[in-house]
Formats: sequence, C-alpha cells, structure tokens
Amino acid sequence: MADRQQTDPAPQWWSRPEGTAEGGRREGVPAPRPETGVEGHVEDHVEDAAPEASSPDAPTPVPAVRYDPWGAEPLQVVDRGGPPRGIRLWQVVALSLGTALLAGCVGGYLGVLAERRSNTRLELPQAAAVDRGRAPDSVAGIAATALPGVVTLHVRGTKGSGTGTGFVLDQQGHILTNSHVVADSQEITVTFSTGESVTASLVGRDSGYDLAVVKVDGVRGLQPLSLGNSENVKVGDPVVAIGAPFDLSNTVTAGIISATGRPVTAGGDKGDGSDISYVDALQTDAPINPGNSGGPLLDAKAHVVGINSAIRGADKDDSARQGGSIGLGFAIPVNQGKRVAEELIRTGRATHPVIGVTLDMDYAGDGARVGDKGEDGKPSVVAGGPGALAGIRAGDVITKVDGQRVRGGDELIIKIRAHRPGDPLTLTVLRQGRESTLRVVLGSANGS
Repeated sequence: MADRQQTDPAPQWWSRPEGTAEGGRREGVPAPRPETGVEGHVEDHVEDAAPEASSPDAPTPVPAVRYDPWGAEPLQVVDRGGPPRGIRLWQVVALSLGTALLAGCVGGYLGVLAERRSNTRLELPQAAAVDRGRAPDSVAGIAATALPGVVTLHVRGTKGSGTGTGFVLDQQGHILTNSHVVADSQEITVTFSTGESVTASLVGRDSGYDLAVVKVDGVRGLQPLSLGNSENVKVGDPVVAIGAPFDLSNTVTAGIISATGRPVTAGGDKGDGSDISYVDALQTDAPINPGNSGGPLLDAKAHVVGINSAIRGADKDDSARQGGSIGLGFAIPVNQGKRVAEELIRTGRATHPVIGVTLDMDYAGDGARVGDKGEDGKPSVVAGGPGALAGIRAGDVITKVDGQRVRGGDELIIKIRAHRPGDPLTLTVLRQGRESTLRVVLGSANGS
C-alpha cells in the first residue's frame, strides 16, 4: 500500500479551543473538574453511594479520577530538586587522607613483599663476641683481680656526709681506709663491687698517719687484696688506682709512679696540729679525685703498694684553681699502712716513732732546728729520751736523716715516721757551724 500524507485535522481534544472552556465546549467533550489540588493534582471526587446499598463488609469504593485535558496544571508534578551544591573542604581533606592511607598501606605491603622476595637484609660488619681474658699485668687484668676486694664507703657524721674508698685486708672483714674518710663518723655503710651494702663499725684510726680500719660482719666470700712492698717501687713503674671519685664507685685509672719519698702534710683543720698527717708519700700521675681517698694503688701484679690519700691542686689564691686531679696524686706507702693497720686491729691505736725533741717550726733556715724550750716551758730535749741519749742539744739543726737531705721540720717528722719504733737512724747535726753524725734509736709514742 502506498504511503499517504495525513492531512486530516488533529483531534479536537488535543488542543484548547479558543474562548472559555464552558462557552466553547463542543458536544461530546466532558466538562472540566471543578477544582484542582494545591500540589497541582486534581482533587478526588467520590460519587455518593446509596446508604442502603453499603454494608460493613463491603470494600471502600475507590474514587474515580478523571483526567482533565483542559486543566490549568498537569496531573503529575516533576520534582526537579534544589540547586546543585559545591564540594566542601572537609570532603576534600577526608578524600586526601583516605587516598594517602591507602597509598601508604599499598606501598608498605609492596615493600615487604619485595624484601621477602629479594631475601636481602642490611647488616653492617661487626667483630664477633669473644669471651677472652686479659693479660694479668694489663690494666684490665689488674682491675679484674682487684675490684672484688675494693669497697665504697658512705659515711654520715655530725658535720654532714661523705664518700671514700677502702679495700679488704682479711677474711674477718677488716677494711683499710683513710682516717679523714671516717673522722667524726656516726654511721658507716660499705658497698662491695657486687652492689651489696652492709653497715660497718670503726675499729680504730690514726690522724697522724691518716689511716683507719673498719670492720664488717656476716659477709661471706670476701676477697682480700694482696699487699706488696713499697720498698720495691721505682720511679716510672706502672700503677693502677681504684676508687669512687665523686661517688662514682669502681672507677679505674692508670698511670706511673712519678716520684718516691715525697714529704706531704695534710689536714690541720683543728689548728692545734693534732690532726696533721705526715706522709713520706708515693707520687703518681694516675688520676685521683675526691672519693678516691683510702683506695688501693696497685702495681703490675695487682699488689697494693700504696693507699691513695691526697692530691695537689692549684694554689688556693689562684682563681683558676682546680678541685680535681691535675696529675699530682699521693699515696701512703703500703709498708707504713701495713704496720699501722696491724696495730689498729690489735689495740685500736697506732704508735708513732719519735726522737724525743721539740722542733722550732718557725725556723726558716735549711734543716730542722731543735727549739730552745719545749711545751709549757719544759726542756726541748726530753731527758732520757732517744735524742738526749744520742747527744742532741737545744739549738741543733738536723740536716740529714740516713744521708737524705732534710729541708724543714715537717720533712724531719715525715722521715722519722716512715720507720718503726726501735729502728736505728743516723742523723747529721749542725752545731755552731760544725757538722757531726749522731746515731739514735727511735722511741715510741701513742698516736691520736
């Protein structure tokens, strides 16, 4: 059938006729609804039903909806939504964080996977741990031998508290230290290298030698240090010092013997000379500081050759004075320490060798001058004493002891105290311009 263009007019209900809806409605076209809803919907119209025709079980009649093609508004209303909203800042941040977290997790997983697959690790070269000892005469070997027998002392007294060092003498618990460490002590605590701490009691002390002995009870496994002989010490010999400088316990320092026979005096805080220590000391450059006092000075065989006692600092009127070590440390020779320790353990007191004379400590010349008078106007040479028996007179100047030069009264006392009571000495005496040699046998006096 051939195509044919439609030329018939469109149905009349497709478009609104001119004029009003009522006036121009043609026959057959239904009338428009009376009203429309607020929302653009045609209101429902329910035809009245006869009351008698309804029953309780009858369903509710559905209202008939008629489409009005001439209505002012369509039956359906399109919801076009609100105006488009822009992307907010928190959404950008959240998206960025999420992306970064995801990227990190993925990157970490890929890194771990790559390392596992490559089976490679970064490891720097290092020497293997070797359980190897040290030579007995090395610093490490000496320290390993001596440390178990060295202790740290914490002392509390009426004037405060302080720290010092000591070392074990025997299995009975006797410990040797300096007198100035335990002076005026009320409580003494001893700490071993293992960290064990016990209370100690004072056995005896002597300020003239600056030595003291304390004792601990009930401690097992004590390791006494071996005592050497200070007569064998030579200048230049290597030595090791152990102590607690500034309360740093078990500190090991090393050096050499710088000199022997150094006349050293210390103390004198009381003003009457009763607390002055006179030491014919060993000098060392091994660093010694406050807290080292009473600690051992050891030779290459780990034998005690000295008891660290004093240091030399800069002059007191020097603004740059140092409070610590400047390489001038002094130790009491162990031979002297051994004798004093034995007497303190046995009797609680130590004896001093004397020649029985009073010295003129204000004499400025060379040598030690015997005073004109003694204390309280007594004779300067004790009648019947060692000096009187040797022929010493008031006004004599003693210039040598066993051939060694004496430059003052302090040095004469130091040289005499380096010996034992009963030892013989040869004194060179200057009298009225003439020198003579006298032989004296040392007497004994109780120490302080």
